[in-house]
Amino acid sequence: MTPLKYAVLAGFLLMPLASATVAEPALELVQQNCVSCHQSEVYTRDDRLMQTYDDLLAQVRRCELNLGLSWFDEQIEQVARHLNQEYYKF
Repeated sequence: MTPLKYAVLAGFLLMPLASATVAEPALELVQQNCVSCHQSEVYTRDDRLMQTYDDLLAQVRRCELNLGLSWFDEQIEQVARHLNQEYYKF
């Protein structure tokens, strides 16, 4: 096997380890970042702005950018899924 093939193989083998250390549970991300601006009432109020899952995903992305969190796309999606399961139920 060539050195390049070894490097590619090593990268594939180490990828699960890297993602396991980077990814935080969605609930922890919400508790550490979202509640600094608002409590859960913002998700449950009658006049809430989110009307679809796509609205929710876009809002989580906007909040992540505004707070300068540098989340991975996977983390943004995990937080949106968590908020949807917990509050919105789209």
